[in-house]
Amino acid sequence: MIKPLRIGVIGLGRAFTLMLPTFLQDPRVQLIAATDPLNEACAQFEKDFQGQVVANAEALCALPDVEVVYIASPHGLHAEHTAMAAKHGKHVWVEKPMAIQMSECDDMIQTCHSAGVQLMVGHSHSFNAPVLRAFELIQSGSLGRVKMITALNYTDFLYRPRRPEELNTALGGGVIHSQASHQVDVVRLLGGGQVSTVQACTGQWDPQRPTEGAYSALLKFENGAFANLTYNGYGHFDSDVWMDHVGEIGNSKPAAESAKRYGTARNRLATATTTDQETQLKAARNYGGSLYQPTAHNESSHQHFGPVIVSCEKADVRLTPKGLWIYGPEQELFEALPTPSYPRKEVVDELWGALRLAQPLLHTGAWARATTELCLSLLEASETGQTIRLKHQVAAHHA
Repeated sequence: MIKPLRIGVIGLGRAFTLMLPTFLQDPRVQLIAATDPLNEACAQFEKDFQGQVVANAEALCALPDVEVVYIASPHGLHAEHTAMAAKHGKHVWVEKPMAIQMSECDDMIQTCHSAGVQLMVGHSHSFNAPVLRAFELIQSGSLGRVKMITALNYTDFLYRPRRPEELNTALGGGVIHSQASHQVDVVRLLGGGQVSTVQACTGQWDPQRPTEGAYSALLKFENGAFANLTYNGYGHFDSDVWMDHVGEIGNSKPAAESAKRYGTARNRLATATTTDQETQLKAARNYGGSLYQPTAHNESSHQHFGPVIVSCEKADVRLTPKGLWIYGPEQELFEALPTPSYPRKEVVDELWGALRLAQPLLHTGAWARATTELCLSLLEASETGQTIRLKHQVAAHHA
């Protein structure tokens, strides 16, 4: 048996929590160390993994037994922590968004290249099995060329407990950095990767949450395809009703319980009347906190990021949590996907392939930089009312 990937974790917050079921079930990874500002999270890590807890990111990167550093710290620290890991010769796995400035992306790519270490960016929902299968079908040529993509998502994102920087766009807050990076990654992958222009509008509709909570964008690809992207995080309509009542992380959301769930995020947030209280509420719900609960999953469903329909020359393809609906000229058919062994297995598949099997990464630094460029251009397009031409896009390739 090839030795598992020995991983050190920077940041035991929400991103780590969503990867936790993978870490607990995938024998190819072994969490051996972690660092986080919250003592409760560190204590929980020691209990769950019998791993070493260190005082800060620099100390973690210096540990000789750590092979890969998983960076799940706040967005604005990704570049700094990547540089630390690369300096110590560690491979880097950094959560999305890669960074919040293009210059940071450039530095991360160059630093890892100079150090001779791998750089993988994600999880983003472009790792999801239905997305990867749709990409495979498109790449095969059996559906003809992609002509149009429609992607929608309506959530309660903006009313989940947030730290102050998560409501400040300049510091990486709002739905553009945290949510568009998912949707853009999915659409870029299915459309071939190379977006030429973007037009967009964004919404800031709640003065108490002074950042973008919604957007719509029109992307044009160099291959002639175009895509419509819409996201609304203001917590009214829930587009999971269009996804077989399965939530984004693969959890079942029965229709019969929709009335009970409605408004849950807003009601919970109403209990925190100050910034400090909201920060404490988020910490309490995160890993190791007093209100922490393990993520619930539907073992028969894959994760998703809302409805996605790809219109090709020979068929439309609709992605679902259980597989793909393919609507051809004469018939429609459903291609069921194998039930997931455990959530986000595809993320470890890619990392393992790169570090143990010498396979090329799909979610490279260059790929993620192109997604960051598009997200930043979405903000610029909305602010200026102009069509923004992109300069750093890369093609999608098989991993």
